[in-house]
Amino acid sequence: MSKKTWIVGGVAVVAVLGATIIGRTLSGASAKGADAASSGQVTTLKVAHTQNYVPYDFIDEKGESDGYEVAVLKAVDEKLADYKFEYTGTSDDDLLIGLESGKYDIGTKGAWYTDERAKKFIIPSEPVGASIIGFTVRKGDEAKYKNIDDFAKNKGKLVPISPQNAQWNVINSYNDKHKDTPIELTAAESFKVADAYAWVLEGRYDAFFDIKLSFEKAVTTDDGSYHQYADKLSWFPYKGIPTYPLIHRDEKGEKFAKEYEKAIKELKEDSTLAKLSQKYFKEDVFSYVDKD
Repeated sequence: MSKKTWIVGGVAVVAVLGATIIGRTLSGASAKGADAASSGQVTTLKVAHTQNYVPYDFIDEKGESDGYEVAVLKAVDEKLADYKFEYTGTSDDDLLIGLESGKYDIGTKGAWYTDERAKKFIIPSEPVGASIIGFTVRKGDEAKYKNIDDFAKNKGKLVPISPQNAQWNVINSYNDKHKDTPIELTAAESFKVADAYAWVLEGRYDAFFDIKLSFEKAVTTDDGSYHQYADKLSWFPYKGIPTYPLIHRDEKGEKFAKEYEKAIKELKEDSTLAKLSQKYFKEDVFSYVDKD
């Protein structure tokens, strides 16, 4: 074998060995990177939502989870690389029972803050949305009752409210700030919404403390259950009540609540919440929050 042939062959062997070593090194680095990626544990959270509370949370015609609060949680999920959400539409009762037992990690149902809920679940400091509440009155009293202050000063009679209902706390809070002109609160026994509308029409009471969405679905829309009262009843807003996701009370829930609060603040600052509100409610529900 000539010296030239030996040199060329030696170079080829070195090249092959070098390529092999480099290949193994890159392969090992790639595998290590994959292992590192897979070791970054992704936590799956089970999200339960009401399935027919349009437009807050519902199942669409394709059988998929939809609604304002669901859309916000999906936006939160996109910001949290360490979490993956799985959605389940269910009944109000199953949501609360399942959330308390740990069957679900997060529940969304247009829920207001109450002390009772705060004892059972983790309620983050940042709301997911808002529910607009106001007064259903007779159309003939529209000029008399233009806002809650008018109603209080004219000593309007309010349809009874259950003390366990978050609406009771809203009126109580108003009365604490307006001790000279409080609204009389009467504890409710069980009654149907239809009764409340009928009582207002009959003059038994002057107003029903009613959620805007409920009034629109029941009275305003053509196929509403009480649309026959549309030309006799009117509604005016009081304020927006923040709504929150309810989180199962455990260590995992405590950790997620902190991550949720960071993400939701970013979504508020970049106007995502306002845009989603416009999409689902045709208005910015947050504009009503803390409005006295």
